[in-house]
Amino acid sequence: MSSGAETLQFLSSVLSQRGPSSLPYSEDVKWLIRQHLLSLSETFPSLLIKTATFTHNYGGTSTLLQAGGTIPMLYQNVTYNLPIIIWLLEFYPRNPPLVFLNPTRDMIIKRPHPFVTPSASVNVPYLQNWVYPSSNLVDLARDLSLCFAKDPPLYSQRKPNPNNPNNPNPSNPNNPNYPNNPNNPNPNNPNYHNNANPNHSVNSGISSVGYGVANSNPNFNFRPGSIISSVMDRVTSNLGYGVGRTEEAAEGYKKNAINKLVDKVNGDMGELRKTREGEVEGLFSVQATLRAREEKVKRGLKEMNDEKEGLESQLQMVLTNADVLEEWLRENEEKLGKSGRSNVDVDEVFETCDVLSKQMLEASASDLAIEDLIYSLDKGVQEGVIPFDQYLRNVRLLSREQFFHRAMCAKVRASQAQACRHLV
Repeated sequence: MSSGAETLQFLSSVLSQRGPSSLPYSEDVKWLIRQHLLSLSETFPSLLIKTATFTHNYGGTSTLLQAGGTIPMLYQNVTYNLPIIIWLLEFYPRNPPLVFLNPTRDMIIKRPHPFVTPSASVNVPYLQNWVYPSSNLVDLARDLSLCFAKDPPLYSQRKPNPNNPNNPNPSNPNNPNYPNNPNNPNPNNPNYHNNANPNHSVNSGISSVGYGVANSNPNFNFRPGSIISSVMDRVTSNLGYGVGRTEEAAEGYKKNAINKLVDKVNGDMGELRKTREGEVEGLFSVQATLRAREEKVKRGLKEMNDEKEGLESQLQMVLTNADVLEEWLRENEEKLGKSGRSNVDVDEVFETCDVLSKQMLEASASDLAIEDLIYSLDKGVQEGVIPFDQYLRNVRLLSREQFFHRAMCAKVRASQAQACRHLV
Protein backbone atom coordinates (compact mmCIF):
# COMPACT_ATOMS: atom_id res chain seq x y z
CA MET A 1 0.00 0.00 0.00
CA SER A 2 1.48 3.29 -1.09
CA SER A 3 -0.87 5.91 0.40
CA GLY A 4 -2.45 6.34 3.81
CA ALA A 5 -5.98 5.75 2.50
CA GLU A 6 -4.98 2.52 0.76
CA THR A 7 -3.15 1.36 3.89
CA LEU A 8 -6.23 2.09 6.00
CA GLN A 9 -8.46 0.17 3.58
CA PHE A 10 -6.06 -2.76 3.49
CA LEU A 11 -5.70 -3.02 7.27
CA SER A 12 -9.43 -2.62 7.87
CA SER A 13 -10.09 -5.40 5.35
CA VAL A 14 -7.56 -7.97 6.60
CA LEU A 15 -8.13 -7.33 10.32
CA SER A 16 -11.92 -7.61 9.99
CA GLN A 17 -11.82 -11.03 8.32
CA ARG A 18 -13.28 -13.96 10.22
CA GLY A 19 -13.02 -17.70 9.80
CA PRO A 20 -10.12 -19.76 8.46
CA SER A 21 -8.74 -16.82 6.45
CA SER A 22 -8.50 -14.48 9.46
CA LEU A 23 -5.14 -13.36 10.80
CA PRO A 24 -3.99 -15.10 14.03
CA TYR A 25 -4.16 -12.01 16.26
CA SER A 26 -6.28 -11.54 19.36
CA GLU A 27 -9.50 -9.61 18.78
CA ASP A 28 -8.89 -7.18 21.64
CA VAL A 29 -5.58 -5.93 20.15
CA LYS A 30 -6.47 -5.73 16.43
CA TRP A 31 -7.41 -2.06 16.80
CA LEU A 32 -4.02 -1.33 18.42
CA ILE A 33 -2.19 -3.25 15.66
CA ARG A 34 -4.06 -1.18 13.09
CA GLN A 35 -3.04 2.07 14.77
CA HIS A 36 0.62 0.96 15.07
CA LEU A 37 0.88 0.11 11.37
CA LEU A 38 -0.93 3.29 10.26
CA SER A 39 1.45 5.43 12.34
CA LEU A 40 4.45 3.53 10.94
CA SER A 41 3.25 3.99 7.35
CA GLU A 42 2.69 7.73 7.89
CA THR A 43 6.08 8.26 9.56
CA PHE A 44 8.05 6.00 7.17
CA PRO A 45 6.23 5.92 3.79
CA SER A 46 9.00 3.73 2.33
CA LEU A 47 7.80 0.80 4.48
CA LEU A 48 5.06 -1.15 2.71
CA ILE A 49 2.40 -2.95 4.76
CA LYS A 50 1.26 -6.35 3.49
CA THR A 51 0.50 -9.93 4.52
CA ALA A 52 2.92 -12.77 3.84
CA THR A 53 3.61 -16.35 4.88
CA PHE A 54 6.02 -16.68 7.79
CA THR A 55 7.85 -19.96 8.47
CA HIS A 56 8.56 -20.67 12.14
CA ASN A 57 11.62 -22.46 13.47
CA TYR A 58 9.60 -25.63 14.06
CA GLY A 59 8.54 -25.73 10.40
CA GLY A 60 4.98 -24.41 10.72
CA THR A 61 3.71 -21.53 8.60
CA SER A 62 1.38 -18.63 9.39
CA THR A 63 -0.04 -15.71 7.43
CA LEU A 64 1.14 -12.61 9.26
CA LEU A 65 1.43 -8.87 8.75
CA GLN A 66 4.79 -7.42 7.77
CA ALA A 67 6.29 -4.01 7.06
CA GLY A 68 9.03 -4.19 4.46
CA GLY A 69 11.11 -1.52 2.80
CA THR A 70 13.78 0.93 3.86
CA ILE A 71 14.35 3.32 6.75
CA PRO A 72 16.68 6.33 6.60
CA MET A 73 20.03 6.20 8.39
CA LEU A 74 22.40 9.15 8.78
CA TYR A 75 26.06 8.16 8.63
CA GLN A 76 28.88 10.71 8.29
CA ASN A 77 26.35 13.41 7.26
CA VAL A 78 25.05 11.24 4.43
CA THR A 79 21.58 9.63 4.50
CA TYR A 80 21.46 5.96 3.48
CA ASN A 81 18.46 3.69 3.09
CA LEU A 82 18.58 0.57 5.26
CA PRO A 83 16.50 -2.38 3.93
CA ILE A 84 14.54 -4.13 6.70
CA ILE A 85 11.51 -6.38 7.23
CA ILE A 86 9.38 -6.20 10.40
CA TRP A 87 7.19 -9.26 11.14
CA LEU A 88 4.25 -9.01 13.56
CA LEU A 89 3.99 -12.44 15.18
CA GLU A 90 0.80 -14.01 16.60
CA PHE A 91 1.22 -12.55 20.11
CA TYR A 92 2.01 -9.00 18.99
CA PRO A 93 1.84 -6.37 20.56
CA ARG A 94 2.19 -8.16 23.89
CA ASN A 95 5.43 -9.65 22.52
CA PRO A 96 7.93 -7.71 20.38
CA PRO A 97 8.03 -8.13 16.61
CA LEU A 98 10.80 -9.85 14.65
CA VAL A 99 13.13 -7.61 12.65
CA PHE A 100 15.40 -8.79 9.83
CA LEU A 101 17.75 -7.01 7.50
CA ASN A 102 16.95 -7.54 3.83
CA PRO A 103 20.29 -7.09 2.02
CA THR A 104 20.48 -7.19 -1.75
CA ARG A 105 22.93 -9.35 -3.70
CA ASP A 106 25.64 -6.69 -3.66
CA MET A 107 25.49 -6.26 0.14
CA ILE A 108 27.23 -8.15 2.92
CA ILE A 109 26.53 -8.20 6.67
CA LYS A 110 29.25 -6.93 8.96
CA ARG A 111 30.66 -9.65 11.19
CA PRO A 112 30.66 -9.46 14.08
CA HIS A 113 27.93 -6.91 14.81
CA PRO A 114 26.46 -6.26 18.30
CA PHE A 115 22.85 -6.13 17.09
CA VAL A 116 22.78 -8.28 13.93
CA THR A 117 23.39 -12.02 13.59
CA PRO A 118 24.89 -13.61 10.44
CA SER A 119 21.35 -14.73 9.53
CA ALA A 120 20.27 -11.03 9.33
CA SER A 121 18.19 -11.20 12.55
CA VAL A 122 18.14 -7.90 14.49
CA ASN A 123 18.02 -7.61 18.28
CA VAL A 124 18.39 -4.00 19.41
CA PRO A 125 17.84 -2.88 23.04
CA TYR A 126 14.38 -1.53 22.20
CA LEU A 127 13.23 -5.06 21.32
CA GLN A 128 14.81 -6.48 24.48
CA ASN A 129 13.02 -3.87 26.63
CA TRP A 130 9.66 -4.12 24.83
CA VAL A 131 6.79 -3.13 27.17
CA TYR A 132 3.11 -3.56 26.27
CA PRO A 133 1.22 -1.30 25.54
CA SER A 134 3.62 1.68 25.51
CA SER A 135 6.08 0.26 22.94
CA ASN A 136 5.23 0.77 19.26
CA LEU A 137 6.63 0.33 15.75
CA VAL A 138 7.44 4.01 15.09
CA ASP A 139 9.76 4.23 18.09
CA LEU A 140 11.27 0.88 17.08
CA ALA A 141 12.10 2.15 13.57
CA ARG A 142 13.64 5.32 14.99
CA ASP A 143 15.72 3.28 17.44
CA LEU A 144 16.93 1.06 14.58
CA SER A 145 17.98 4.13 12.62
CA LEU A 146 19.91 5.56 15.59
CA CYS A 147 21.60 2.28 16.55
CA PHE A 148 22.73 1.47 13.01
CA ALA A 149 23.90 5.04 12.42
CA LYS A 150 26.52 4.43 15.10
CA ASP A 151 27.57 1.02 13.73
CA PRO A 152 26.34 0.27 10.17
CA PRO A 153 25.51 -3.42 9.71
CA LEU A 154 25.71 -3.65 5.89
CA TYR A 155 28.44 -2.95 3.32
CA SER A 156 28.23 -2.78 -0.43
CA GLN A 157 30.48 -4.92 -2.59
CA ARG A 158 31.24 -4.88 -6.33
CA LYS A 159 33.29 -7.11 -8.55
CA PRO A 160 36.01 -5.10 -10.30
CA ASN A 161 35.79 -4.72 -14.08
CA PRO A 162 38.66 -6.74 -15.68
CA ASN A 163 38.36 -4.71 -18.93
CA ASN A 164 39.17 -1.42 -17.19
CA PRO A 165 42.63 -0.36 -18.42
CA ASN A 166 42.94 1.98 -15.42
CA ASN A 167 42.97 -0.98 -13.04
CA PRO A 168 46.35 -2.76 -13.23
CA ASN A 169 45.15 -5.50 -10.86
CA PRO A 170 41.37 -6.02 -11.25
CA SER A 171 41.28 -8.93 -8.83
CA ASN A 172 42.65 -6.86 -5.93
CA PRO A 173 40.09 -4.24 -4.79
CA ASN A 174 42.55 -3.00 -2.16
CA ASN A 175 44.95 -1.81 -4.83
CA PRO A 176 45.79 1.86 -4.23
CA ASN A 177 44.78 2.66 -7.83
CA TYR A 178 41.30 1.13 -7.30
CA PRO A 179 38.70 3.93 -7.61
CA ASN A 180 37.23 5.08 -4.32
CA ASN A 181 33.55 5.08 -5.26
CA PRO A 182 30.40 4.10 -3.36
CA ASN A 183 30.69 0.51 -4.66
CA ASN A 184 34.12 -0.01 -3.07
CA PRO A 185 33.83 -2.79 -0.45
CA ASN A 186 35.94 -0.75 1.92
CA PRO A 187 34.69 -1.49 5.46
CA ASN A 188 34.82 2.22 6.21
CA ASN A 189 32.37 2.99 3.39
CA PRO A 190 28.88 1.69 4.30
CA ASN A 191 26.83 2.27 1.18
CA TYR A 192 23.56 0.40 1.34
CA HIS A 193 22.37 1.15 -2.14
CA ASN A 194 24.19 1.49 -5.43
CA ASN A 195 23.64 5.19 -6.00
CA ALA A 196 25.36 5.13 -9.37
CA ASN A 197 23.38 6.29 -12.37
CA PRO A 198 21.63 3.31 -13.99
CA ASN A 199 22.61 4.79 -17.35
CA HIS A 200 26.24 4.94 -16.28
CA SER A 201 28.57 5.08 -19.28
CA VAL A 202 31.01 2.24 -19.83
CA ASN A 203 34.53 2.88 -21.16
CA SER A 204 35.37 0.40 -23.83
CA GLY A 205 37.91 -0.07 -26.56
CA ILE A 206 35.54 -2.08 -28.75
CA SER A 207 36.32 -1.49 -32.39
CA SER A 208 33.32 -3.29 -33.88
CA VAL A 209 30.06 -4.67 -32.51
CA GLY A 210 28.58 -5.78 -35.82
CA TYR A 211 26.16 -4.40 -38.31
CA GLY A 212 28.30 -1.34 -39.00
CA VAL A 213 28.54 -0.20 -35.36
CA ALA A 214 32.19 0.53 -34.68
CA ASN A 215 34.27 2.90 -32.62
CA SER A 216 37.98 3.03 -32.19
CA ASN A 217 38.03 5.65 -29.47
CA PRO A 218 38.73 3.96 -26.08
CA ASN A 219 37.06 6.83 -24.21
CA PHE A 220 33.83 6.51 -26.16
CA ASN A 221 30.79 6.26 -23.81
CA PHE A 222 27.90 4.11 -24.92
CA ARG A 223 24.83 2.47 -23.44
CA PRO A 224 24.49 -1.29 -23.92
CA GLY A 225 20.74 -0.93 -24.30
CA SER A 226 21.08 1.50 -27.19
CA ILE A 227 23.55 -0.81 -29.01
CA ILE A 228 21.19 -3.79 -28.64
CA SER A 229 18.28 -1.70 -29.93
CA SER A 230 20.33 -0.50 -32.91
CA VAL A 231 21.42 -4.04 -33.74
CA MET A 232 17.84 -5.36 -33.52
CA ASP A 233 16.60 -2.53 -35.78
CA ARG A 234 19.22 -3.42 -38.39
CA VAL A 235 18.39 -7.13 -38.15
CA THR A 236 14.69 -6.42 -38.52
CA SER A 237 15.33 -4.13 -41.46
CA ASN A 238 17.57 -6.67 -43.21
CA LEU A 239 15.09 -9.54 -42.72
CA GLY A 240 12.22 -7.44 -43.95
CA TYR A 241 10.16 -8.31 -40.90
CA GLY A 242 7.14 -6.03 -40.24
CA VAL A 243 3.68 -6.00 -38.84
CA GLY A 244 0.69 -5.42 -41.04
CA ARG A 245 -1.65 -2.56 -40.47
CA THR A 246 -4.52 -4.96 -39.84
CA GLU A 247 -2.66 -6.67 -37.05
CA GLU A 248 -1.68 -3.30 -35.59
CA ALA A 249 -5.32 -2.12 -35.60
CA ALA A 250 -6.50 -5.37 -33.99
CA GLU A 251 -3.82 -5.09 -31.35
CA GLY A 252 -4.83 -1.48 -30.70
CA TYR A 253 -8.51 -2.42 -30.32
CA LYS A 254 -7.53 -5.21 -27.98
CA LYS A 255 -5.42 -2.89 -25.81
CA ASN A 256 -8.21 -0.28 -25.70
CA ALA A 257 -10.76 -2.91 -24.66
CA ILE A 258 -8.45 -4.25 -21.97
CA ASN A 259 -7.77 -0.71 -20.67
CA LYS A 260 -11.49 0.09 -20.50
CA LEU A 261 -12.21 -3.19 -18.74
CA VAL A 262 -9.40 -2.57 -16.25
CA ASP A 263 -10.64 0.97 -15.59
CA LYS A 264 -14.17 -0.29 -15.01
CA VAL A 265 -13.00 -3.04 -12.67
CA ASN A 266 -10.81 -0.55 -10.75
CA GLY A 267 -13.77 1.81 -10.40
CA ASP A 268 -16.02 -0.95 -9.11
CA MET A 269 -13.31 -2.11 -6.73
CA GLY A 270 -12.84 1.45 -5.45
CA GLU A 271 -16.57 1.84 -4.75
CA LEU A 272 -16.68 -1.57 -3.10
CA ARG A 273 -13.68 -0.69 -0.94
CA LYS A 274 -15.29 2.58 0.14
CA THR A 275 -18.49 0.75 1.04
CA ARG A 276 -16.64 -1.95 2.96
CA GLU A 277 -14.49 0.66 4.69
CA GLY A 278 -17.61 2.50 5.85
CA GLU A 279 -19.11 -0.75 7.10
CA VAL A 280 -15.92 -1.64 8.95
CA GLU A 281 -15.73 1.80 10.55
CA GLY A 282 -19.36 1.46 11.58
CA LEU A 283 -18.66 -1.94 13.11
CA PHE A 284 -15.67 -0.53 14.98
CA SER A 285 -17.83 2.29 16.37
CA VAL A 286 -20.52 -0.22 17.38
CA GLN A 287 -17.84 -2.32 19.04
CA ALA A 288 -16.61 0.70 21.00
CA THR A 289 -20.20 1.54 22.03
CA LEU A 290 -20.83 -2.03 23.16
CA ARG A 291 -17.65 -2.03 25.19
CA ALA A 292 -18.67 1.22 26.89
CA ARG A 293 -22.09 -0.25 27.67
CA GLU A 294 -20.45 -3.40 28.96
CA GLU A 295 -18.45 -1.29 31.40
CA LYS A 296 -21.63 0.50 32.52
CA VAL A 297 -23.44 -2.81 33.03
CA LYS A 298 -20.52 -4.16 35.04
CA ARG A 299 -20.47 -1.07 37.24
CA GLY A 300 -24.25 -1.26 37.74
CA LEU A 301 -24.06 -4.95 38.60
CA LYS A 302 -21.30 -4.26 41.11
CA GLU A 303 -23.35 -1.48 42.73
CA MET A 304 -26.39 -3.77 42.92
CA ASN A 305 -24.33 -6.52 44.55
CA ASP A 306 -22.97 -4.02 47.08
CA GLU A 307 -26.48 -2.77 47.80
CA LYS A 308 -27.70 -6.37 48.16
CA GLU A 309 -24.96 -7.10 50.68
CA GLY A 310 -25.87 -3.96 52.64
CA LEU A 311 -29.57 -4.90 52.70
CA GLU A 312 -28.74 -8.42 53.80
CA SER A 313 -26.67 -7.05 56.68
CA GLN A 314 -29.52 -4.72 57.69
CA LEU A 315 -31.99 -7.60 57.51
CA GLN A 316 -29.74 -9.66 59.72
CA MET A 317 -29.61 -6.81 62.22
CA VAL A 318 -33.41 -6.43 62.20
CA LEU A 319 -33.87 -10.17 62.74
CA THR A 320 -31.40 -10.07 65.63
CA ASN A 321 -33.27 -7.15 67.25
CA ALA A 322 -36.59 -8.93 66.75
CA ASP A 323 -35.21 -11.97 68.53
CA VAL A 324 -34.06 -9.79 71.42
CA LEU A 325 -37.49 -8.15 71.71
CA GLU A 326 -39.28 -11.49 71.57
CA GLU A 327 -37.04 -12.82 74.31
CA TRP A 328 -37.76 -9.73 76.41
CA LEU A 329 -41.51 -10.16 75.92
CA ARG A 330 -41.36 -13.80 76.95
CA GLU A 331 -39.45 -12.97 80.12
CA ASN A 332 -41.86 -10.18 81.10
CA GLU A 333 -44.93 -12.27 80.32
CA GLU A 334 -43.57 -14.92 82.67
CA LYS A 335 -43.02 -12.29 85.36
CA LEU A 336 -46.58 -11.00 84.91
CA GLY A 337 -47.93 -14.53 85.13
CA LYS A 338 -46.08 -15.16 88.36
CA SER A 339 -47.26 -11.88 89.90
CA GLY A 340 -50.90 -12.64 89.00
CA ARG A 341 -51.45 -9.35 87.16
CA SER A 342 -53.35 -9.70 83.89
CA ASN A 343 -53.73 -6.01 82.95
CA VAL A 344 -50.67 -3.78 82.76
CA ASP A 345 -50.77 0.01 82.85
CA VAL A 346 -48.61 1.36 80.05
CA ASP A 347 -47.61 4.39 82.09
CA GLU A 348 -46.23 2.16 84.82
CA VAL A 349 -44.13 0.00 82.53
CA PHE A 350 -41.17 2.39 82.53
CA GLU A 351 -39.69 3.55 85.84
CA THR A 352 -37.52 6.62 86.11
CA CYS A 353 -34.31 6.70 88.08
CA ASP A 354 -34.87 10.11 89.73
CA VAL A 355 -37.34 13.00 90.07
CA LEU A 356 -35.87 15.05 87.21
CA SER A 357 -36.15 12.12 84.82
CA LYS A 358 -39.79 11.61 85.86
CA GLN A 359 -40.58 15.29 85.24
CA MET A 360 -38.82 15.10 81.86
CA LEU A 361 -40.81 12.00 80.90
CA GLU A 362 -44.15 13.54 81.90
CA ALA A 363 -43.43 16.89 80.18
CA SER A 364 -42.23 15.20 76.95
CA ALA A 365 -45.26 12.89 76.90
CA SER A 366 -47.64 15.83 77.36
CA ASP A 367 -45.86 17.83 74.65
CA LEU A 368 -46.16 14.98 72.16
CA ALA A 369 -49.79 14.32 73.08
CA ILE A 370 -50.70 17.99 72.48
CA GLU A 371 -48.87 17.82 69.16
CA ASP A 372 -50.98 14.85 68.10
CA LEU A 373 -54.15 16.60 69.25
CA ILE A 374 -53.38 19.73 67.22
CA TYR A 375 -52.73 17.54 64.16
CA SER A 376 -56.16 15.89 64.66
CA LEU A 377 -57.79 19.34 64.91
CA ASP A 378 -56.14 20.34 61.61
CA LYS A 379 -57.61 17.27 59.94
CA GLY A 380 -61.04 18.05 61.43
CA VAL A 381 -61.01 21.61 60.08
CA GLN A 382 -59.94 20.43 56.64
CA GLU A 383 -62.80 17.90 56.56
CA GLY A 384 -65.36 20.42 57.96
CA VAL A 385 -66.07 18.51 61.14
CA ILE A 386 -64.97 21.31 63.51
CA PRO A 387 -65.98 24.97 63.07
CA PHE A 388 -63.13 27.31 62.38
CA ASP A 389 -63.70 29.61 65.40
CA GLN A 390 -63.78 26.65 67.78
CA TYR A 391 -60.60 25.33 66.11
CA LEU A 392 -58.79 28.61 66.80
CA ARG A 393 -59.84 28.66 70.47
CA ASN A 394 -58.70 25.08 71.08
CA VAL A 395 -55.40 25.59 69.26
CA ARG A 396 -54.70 28.73 71.31
CA LEU A 397 -55.33 26.90 74.59
CA LEU A 398 -53.35 23.84 73.57
CA SER A 399 -50.43 25.92 72.33
CA ARG A 400 -50.29 27.76 75.66
CA GLU A 401 -50.24 24.49 77.56
CA GLN A 402 -47.65 23.02 75.17
CA PHE A 403 -45.41 26.03 75.75
CA PHE A 404 -45.35 25.39 79.50
CA HIS A 405 -44.52 21.71 78.98
CA ARG A 406 -41.65 22.59 76.66
CA ALA A 407 -40.38 25.18 79.12
CA MET A 408 -40.46 22.52 81.82
CA CYS A 409 -38.40 20.20 79.53
CA ALA A 410 -35.83 22.94 79.01
CA LYS A 411 -35.50 23.62 82.75
CA VAL A 412 -35.20 19.92 83.60
CA ARG A 413 -32.56 19.45 80.88
CA ALA A 414 -30.55 22.38 82.29
CA SER A 415 -30.82 20.97 85.82
CA GLN A 416 -29.62 17.56 84.62
CA ALA A 417 -26.66 19.11 82.84
CA GLN A 418 -25.70 21.07 85.97
CA ALA A 419 -25.96 17.93 88.09
CA CYS A 420 -23.67 16.09 85.67
CA ARG A 421 -21.06 18.88 85.92
CA HIS A 422 -21.14 18.66 89.72
CA LEU A 423 -20.59 14.93 89.56
CA VAL A 424 -17.58 15.34 87.31
